Amino acid sequence: MDFDFPLVLFILVLVSGLVWFADRWFLSKKRLPDQPVPTWIEYSGSFFPVLLLVFVLRSFLFEPFQIPSGSMIPTLKVGDFILVNKFTYGVRLPITGTKILPMNEPKRGDVMVFFPPKDDRYFIKRVIGLPGDEVSVVNNQLFVNGEPAQQVAVEGASTDSRFIINDEALGDVVHRIQKNIVPGPLGRNFAYIVPEGHYFMMGDNRDNSSDSRVWGPVPEKNIVGKAVIIWMHWESLGTLPSFDRIGKIQ
Repeated sequence: MDFDFPLVLFILVLVSGLVWFADRWFLSKKRLPDQPVPTWIEYSGSFFPVLLLVFVLRSFLFEPFQIPSGSMIPTLKVGDFILVNKFTYGVRLPITGTKILPMNEPKRGDVMVFFPPKDDRYFIKRVIGLPGDEVSVVNNQLFVNGEPAQQVAVEGASTDSRFIINDEALGDVVHRIQKNIVPGPLGRNFAYIVPEGHYFMMGDNRDNSSDSRVWGPVPEKNIVGKAVIIWMHWESLGTLPSFDRIGKIQ
């Protein structure tokens, strides 16, 4: 199980807020005029506004993530730092994820952060199938409702003879995918009808992505937000961060 940062942050906000409130309305009135403020109370009062601001921003507006794997190559690379819009698909309560204000619905081609079924880890993939869609893959060619997703090879984009880079069109969204010259197990023959209230997700690195072809569709309640921009690239502590990849996520 991964470190549950949202829960830890919520607990820190709650504890520091209670200490701040107790000191402001009760404890401070019992201290003598020349009595110093206890260190733990002083720190709580200083940290509470900062923690509260961070909690509100990342819970309801934007949350930062780092890309840990290559499943979204070439769109996203290992070490990319991205921002996820938390309100595009509706405002949700922190921790529980309960939607309290409906807004937009996910669209084909969106890059979305979510929790896979029966998993408490954040994943990021592309929305391929909407509720009711029939999604199929035949020899690494994607079909949605029987219509092939147009793919055009990008000459010279791949430096590895095992892979090919294509521009793929999903509705109004044109994005790049990487696939094996010889289709792997995930790219040979697959068909699925997306149930209501669920979304079919696939990685842009089509033959190297654990996605809905493996663990099934994502329920609407598991949506976290829409990935919108890359703001930094930093592969490891031994390297310097780079800002060459800053830009909107297609």
